[in-house]
Amino acid sequence: MNLRIRDLREDKDLKQYAVAEFLMCDQSLYSKYERGERELPLRLAVRLAEFYGVSVDYLVGLTDEPAQYPRKKK
Repeated sequence: MNLRIRDLREDKDLKQYAVAEFLMCDQSLYSKYERGERELPLRLAVRLAEFYGVSVDYLVGLTDEPAQYPRKKK
């Protein structure tokens, strides 16, 4: 799966360690997510989508439309 997490991180001028810190994981593990050597858990994909303000579908390459979906009312 070709995730867009590297492009999104670079667009925000962030370093891997900063995003890894946000996700509460090691930089080396985050690097493996970016390179596709490890699968990104769904809970982390959701956190990253919220962090970058994009949909999970965009994050994982299912759509080219980055807009988030409207939130469900609780």
